[in-house]
Amino acid sequence: MHYGKRKGERLRRLKEGHGHAEHLFLLQVWWKALGDFKHLHPEYEVKDFRDGTRFIDFAYLRHSLKLAIEIDGYNTHANTISRSQFSDQLVRQNHLVIDGWKILRFSYDDVKNRPRMCEQILLQFLGKYFGEQQEQLVELSYVEKEICRFTFIAGKSISPRDVSNVFRFEAKKSRRILQEMLAKQLLISVGAGQQRIKRYGLHPTVANRMVNG
Repeated sequence: MHYGKRKGERLRRLKEGHGHAEHLFLLQVWWKALGDFKHLHPEYEVKDFRDGTRFIDFAYLRHSLKLAIEIDGYNTHANTISRSQFSDQLVRQNHLVIDGWKILRFSYDDVKNRPRMCEQILLQFLGKYFGEQQEQLVELSYVEKEICRFTFIAGKSISPRDVSNVFRFEAKKSRRILQEMLAKQLLISVGAGQQRIKRYGLHPTVANRMVNG
């Protein structure tokens, strides 16, 4: 979608700046946490304080939230930049904050070797900003609570067959319960097919509440 919409320098930046570390973040952290890429913009262009332009690895723009996500490789950011470039990076980050941006930074090593930790940080952040929307949910039934707990402990998305195997429900009942939980924003669809959602994950806010007990 972004390739199709961009031209000139913005398109070049997306092709050249969006590399292995960014792809790994999408695969191992973002997708596992949310299951879609709504509101996420790779290599997002912002105006800097000198009236020039800079690019953020990922911008998450949702309602009034402006979240900048940066993936930092140790060699690139720690060893090969000059002192003036290091200072410039700090000034850049300060101006993003002044302009109303929130910032999350992940090292390449953590994205590669500790993606679950990165995922939890992301979920905690999103839960903080959108948790209020979930507070109005109807109370969970016993079965819904147990399915949320089962999904959380599994640490991955679940299918209707998983629910049937664990809770001894018929397939039709498992699909119905999961669809109802999806409508209540307790779950999100993960890897949806054309005709039927095949797998479900915890909604970020629900996962955040469970992480925090």
